[in-house]
Amino acid sequence: MRCPLVSLGYHPASLKGSNGSLLDKLGKPSYESPASFRIIVLIGTFSKILARIIGSRLLLEARSKGLLHPNQCGSLPGLITYDAVLTLFNDVRTLQRPCLKVSSLFQDIKAGFDNVDNSTLSRILRDGGIPPYLVSWVSSFLGERSCTLVFEGAPATPSPVKVGAPQGSPISPYLFLLYVSPLHFKIPRGLMISYVDDFAITAASPSYRGNIRRLQELFEKLEAKPLRLGVLCSVAKTELIHRRTPSQRHSPKCLSPIKI
Repeated sequence: MRCPLVSLGYHPASLKGSNGSLLDKLGKPSYESPASFRIIVLIGTFSKILARIIGSRLLLEARSKGLLHPNQCGSLPGLITYDAVLTLFNDVRTLQRPCLKVSSLFQDIKAGFDNVDNSTLSRILRDGGIPPYLVSWVSSFLGERSCTLVFEGAPATPSPVKVGAPQGSPISPYLFLLYVSPLHFKIPRGLMISYVDDFAITAASPSYRGNIRRLQELFEKLEAKPLRLGVLCSVAKTELIHRRTPSQRHSPKCLSPIKI
């Protein structure tokens, strides 16, 4: 039997509040900046149960409509870190067989969950053929939320949350994966794979310099897509790796970096 609130696409306002607990990020030289702390969002049990049920329905619909890219891993049933690593390893070895040089560029979506835009996600779901009641429920779930920061000396005053998906909710990982699914694109003689908010772009060519040129073009193409979604790639977490076969004894030298 379908829940009346769900069938009407409504998430109760009483379940939209949450508490935010501040935790220190390890290894920071100074804790004077807000960026040195991580907020853990604590959500009510009943809200989590309802989100778990809706999340299962949404995931089934999204997979049946092809809204999730095959190379998206993490936070999905049956797809774990091992699957992402094995897929990348297999494709790298396949690209190396014709004596091609292979390079990979790793990127991280900065504060991905916090930048999920409600209207943009609703459009993605609607255009993808998700049932209207689920689109309305997701919009209601993300809209008019509030969070109360909990730490010593802070007043227990709820603050409005205008954008983002709460990381403490079981449905939020699915919403984020659907939100960033449009970032994936096909790469001839290459591969793009993601694990939640971490993206890896792999390219192959006869030379490492050729790979750098290709990865530079692919990086600029990928960089433009997150801007349209309102998210950014973290420059500090971007890494370039040139892969070698066992027969290659020396690492490539005098190669220019990717311009980011």
